[in-house]
Amino acid sequence: MSKWLRTLYKSTLCTSIFICFFTATSSYAKSKPLRVAVSSNFAPVLTQLAPTIFNETNITIEIISGSSGTLYQQIIHGAPYDMFLSADDIHPQRLASESFIVKNSLQTYAVGQLAFWSADKNFNSQKNLTNSLNEYLVNSSKIAISNPNTAPYGQRAIETLNALGLWEQFQNKTITGINVNQTFQQIRSHAVTAGFVALSQLKLNNLHGIVVPEDLYPPIKQQLVILKNSKKIENAEKLALFIQTPSIQKIIASYGYKAARL
Repeated sequence: MSKWLRTLYKSTLCTSIFICFFTATSSYAKSKPLRVAVSSNFAPVLTQLAPTIFNETNITIEIISGSSGTLYQQIIHGAPYDMFLSADDIHPQRLASESFIVKNSLQTYAVGQLAFWSADKNFNSQKNLTNSLNEYLVNSSKIAISNPNTAPYGQRAIETLNALGLWEQFQNKTITGINVNQTFQQIRSHAVTAGFVALSQLKLNNLHGIVVPEDLYPPIKQQLVILKNSKKIENAEKLALFIQTPSIQKIIASYGYKAARL
């Protein structure tokens, strides 16, 4: 790996986390992994799916996790990834238009859902989002969102507040995380009382918040692409097909996503 890439990975810190999965079998450990750049909201789900992926396809994966915008920048600067699972459809489509991907590999693998959550207050699914936000505005000074310039869930949070006519009140009260995982940790650690996270993060941790109505923001179509410079295109295509199977889509939906809408 070049000195430039090592510096970039270090600079992203929490946004680029390298995870090599393993099993008790020596064949798993010895195989060459497929390098998958994945948005931070979906990385924990892919972690859960990794053993199933190996058992069913004999493919091992290495996950590089970060905000979609950060991973996109790494890809266009030559990061040696095989696949990219974004939290949106914008960055994969940019890669397609810039000829970075295998032709016809662009596809939706999940549809994300946004949630408003607090580790301190009882913002549960039975409460009205607008009422909860207005109550929060009176009693608390800051709200957490992920960086809207690089993280789609942060962008959707702002679009939600705009749709409710509340963005102006919250605009100067935001604490911005690098990605939605950092935002989740900011709230969970009580550094910020509440904020907007991915519903999947709540499902994975058996937590409860307010699911943001879908009519308040555009669909979070999470798309994947296979990168043209990959030396493991056949395995990447195999994995992309496997993710679309009904059994895997059902598991993905259980983690707070909607099944892919192609």
